[in-house]
Amino acid sequence: MNNGDIDIDESLYSRQLYVLGHEAMRRMQAAHVVISGMTGLGIEIAKNVALGGVKSLTVHDGNPVSLRDLSSQFFFREQDVGKNRATVSAEHLTELNPYVPIKVLEGELSEEVLDQFSVVVLTNNTLKEALRINDFTRSAGKALIFTQTHGLFGQVFCDFSPTFVVTDPTGEEPASVMLASISHDSDGLVTCHDETRHGFEDGDYVVFNEVQGMTELNDGQPRKITVKGPFTFAIGDTSQYSPYIRGGTATQVKQPKTIQFKSLRENLEDPEILMTDFANFNRPQMLHIGFQAIDLFRQREGRLPHAGSNADGDKFLQLFHELNNARSNKAEVDERVLRLLASQATGSVAPMDAVLGGIAAQEVMKACSGKFHPIVQYLYIDSLEALPEDADPVDLDPVGSRYDGLIAVFGQSFVQRLQKQKWFVVGAGAIGCELLKLFAMLGLGASPDGKVTVTDMDTIERSNLNRQFLFRPWDVTKLKSQVAADAVKAMNPKMNIVAHENKVGPETEDVYDDAFFEQLDGVANALDNVEARQYMDSRCVFYLKPLLESGTLGTKGNTQVVIPHLTESYSSSQDPPEKSIPLCTLKSFPYKIEHTLQWARDLFEATFKQSPDNVNMYIRQADFLELLMKKPGSEPLETLQSLRESLLTDRPKSFDDCIEWAAKKFIALFRDAVMQLLHNFPPDRMTSEGVPFWSGTKRCPTPLYLNPDDPLHMDFIIAASNLRATIYGLKGTEDADVFKKKLSTITLPDFVPREGVKIETDEKADPNSQPAPQMSDDEELRHLAQALPRPSSLAGFCLNVQEFEKDDDKNFHMDFVTAASNLRATSYKIETADKHKSKGIAGRIIPAIATTTAVVAGLVTLELCKVVNQCKKKESYKNGFVNLALPFIAVTEPMPCPKKKYNDTEFTLWDRFDVDGNMTLQQFLDLFQVQHQLEISMISCGVSMLYSFFMSEAKKQHRLKSRLRDVVEEVTKKPHGKHVRRFVLDVVVEDGEGNDVEVPFVVAHLN
Repeated sequence: MNNGDIDIDESLYSRQLYVLGHEAMRRMQAAHVVISGMTGLGIEIAKNVALGGVKSLTVHDGNPVSLRDLSSQFFFREQDVGKNRATVSAEHLTELNPYVPIKVLEGELSEEVLDQFSVVVLTNNTLKEALRINDFTRSAGKALIFTQTHGLFGQVFCDFSPTFVVTDPTGEEPASVMLASISHDSDGLVTCHDETRHGFEDGDYVVFNEVQGMTELNDGQPRKITVKGPFTFAIGDTSQYSPYIRGGTATQVKQPKTIQFKSLRENLEDPEILMTDFANFNRPQMLHIGFQAIDLFRQREGRLPHAGSNADGDKFLQLFHELNNARSNKAEVDERVLRLLASQATGSVAPMDAVLGGIAAQEVMKACSGKFHPIVQYLYIDSLEALPEDADPVDLDPVGSRYDGLIAVFGQSFVQRLQKQKWFVVGAGAIGCELLKLFAMLGLGASPDGKVTVTDMDTIERSNLNRQFLFRPWDVTKLKSQVAADAVKAMNPKMNIVAHENKVGPETEDVYDDAFFEQLDGVANALDNVEARQYMDSRCVFYLKPLLESGTLGTKGNTQVVIPHLTESYSSSQDPPEKSIPLCTLKSFPYKIEHTLQWARDLFEATFKQSPDNVNMYIRQADFLELLMKKPGSEPLETLQSLRESLLTDRPKSFDDCIEWAAKKFIALFRDAVMQLLHNFPPDRMTSEGVPFWSGTKRCPTPLYLNPDDPLHMDFIIAASNLRATIYGLKGTEDADVFKKKLSTITLPDFVPREGVKIETDEKADPNSQPAPQMSDDEELRHLAQALPRPSSLAGFCLNVQEFEKDDDKNFHMDFVTAASNLRATSYKIETADKHKSKGIAGRIIPAIATTTAVVAGLVTLELCKVVNQCKKKESYKNGFVNLALPFIAVTEPMPCPKKKYNDTEFTLWDRFDVDGNMTLQQFLDLFQVQHQLEISMISCGVSMLYSFFMSEAKKQHRLKSRLRDVVEEVTKKPHGKHVRRFVLDVVVEDGEGNDVEVPFVVAHLN
């Protein structure tokens, strides 16, 4: 079977497809993978690979489950102790993806056995066995990934055979720019239109399209470029071509990259290492020898070094020096780090396994698909900052519990602290599932004294199953938070976890109140929108609680740790706002598929949501017309015309009426609107500067005439007709013969141009500053309103408003948007987009893949360990940035909280004035004057003004005598709820010299 013949379940793999693409996904679905070693690291890789969707996944491990394995192997239960690791793992892995058969491999990893697999992954194996297997995989043209973790240390090695071709090293969308000029000389210089940055790099290849004059460039051949500046690049000799006139685009062409891999044997002596922590630049070389010394220790002693054993540490160091001294390029030695490596050799830390497991699983996908750049060839990671700052732990002896792997790294007292922690997890989606799994492995809140609270208002959808691994097909439509809580409770029965279905925001502050936040040790955000993130950030700042923040976008991920009085908060820095599409571009002059899709999405909202919604409000809301008449501009006229169409002139009685309506809509949108535009701006029109009007970003459109034999035309008619029928409760159909029969009977009106129509042409025009359209006269509006049927005559009538839902393939929503967008794109000669791509853009789908989620959750949970260990130094904490496609993994210190100053007092966002809410307003003013030498001119609580220097004397005197709490209740007209223990005041103050100064906010306590 060819890869192109493999069907992809887009409803399951939807978000992952936006990361990998269909071709890479098909290659993955043809690959057979084997993973050896089913402890914490191996199961992380297996989970991510199974979710990713390979042809088959085989797991191998000849050892029985031990209680210690439960430190990080989330599919093992206490009743599994003594059973085969691979067999138990396979039972759970089978549930993750119905398209991936899970097999168990017994016996040795012989060459004959390994020959059936495309990719071989080794986790618990000895170096000797890895070398033997690597010799075979290189000779057979197969990929090997060799990865290990020892406590807080991790290693990944990749060898995808001697030569490996990467089809797309970055996964980024090819850059495309419009052209302003191309010089006619020995090294043609291309200048981008309107000073647009091209984003190209030296050595990139581009193809040209629609170039006028220098048409030789339109031959479709990729041309290598040399970057000359942010807006210019050279393409070589153009002197033999025709002179450039105008127009054209240059689009980047992805070029395959061939990578030469060295064997594991060669890399042992001369490793190629990917850097992750530039603050510890020399550590990877030392760890490279250290991991070999661990293996040599196991080979000589028949076991790994014991946790905390000085004798084993001495033996390990001796072996390290033996190996290091034999090298021509000796590594620098840090004895503390090396002794910790030896001590943690038997340790199992679930978040470190998650980080390495996500990275290694992405390498598996690269080896299967050829998509994204592999690790060349070693990667070393450690997180020793998670240990206590004052002294390394010493209570490392096992106690015969599921946490012994964790105890071997952090000690018994740390595990006990974990169990008493109280944390709030906001969101139970992809990151939320991974966090909760890791919390269960750590035993966070796993005691009567601890608790994890998780909230998520969403229910489970099928597209979630590809990356939110706590959910199963039978969980679809259930609440995410409850299913996730039940799943992690099964992983660790002692987890004290409570599931809520609340949205976080001002409306739930009676639930997440003072008492709730005060008892928390920290908050972990697993949210997908900035507004909710900022809200939770503000709550953590107010209550002085640590916040763990994270997010993903395809193969990219980031983590941020927010520590009171130490770091900046999440809201301290923000991404720039998304660049909006100019209104005139959307309405009349699109030149990208994103423009036509946004136009189609707006059309859907206006036609199938807003219009029927107005009808329903007209029927139900007694004062609807009265309020409508007061609205500015043309909105009253347009709404009344829409009501007349919906209730009178175009109200359908049958599905045939819906087809006729759709045909008229087609003509209005794709023939008449274009012909009106060309009537205003003919194709040969010149600007006042003597430049063709239809040039640059303005593409001259062509009107479309409805053709029942054109599949795209019929896509629009079928979708629009069925949506119209759904709104009116009529039965629709997709039978093409029904449509063609009706269309053959419809006579469509000829186009008649309208005079006096103004069309905005300036992209930079501010839509808010444009004069409002002239209001229709009251007589016309009254006439339209009087012609409508009375609401009383429509009792019981209700239209079915269509809320846009991109993931339902049977509701015609995306069919309509895709068809409308592609018809407009066809008219404007823009490359069309299939339904999948259209859904991603119009539905603003965030690409997602399980591997990145695992890495990000692992990095965040390592920061949690530092919070639990009460690390006080800013340099102990790390913000993480990953792009698994490149690959790029980096950790940096968080930014400090900015310091400000009033008088001689420094303060940060974490500081506040604490006062008694029972003091009078006058006492409050005096307090600031006497203690802080600040004069208050205004006081507000939320949006309510409590005091100002300019208020009336009577009101001022009344409030000055009142208690702060009473003033707030009086002005806001809201009594303090029983759950409220404090409220916030904002003050405007002047210093002793009369200058306005910024000061912290005020917290007034009620008790």
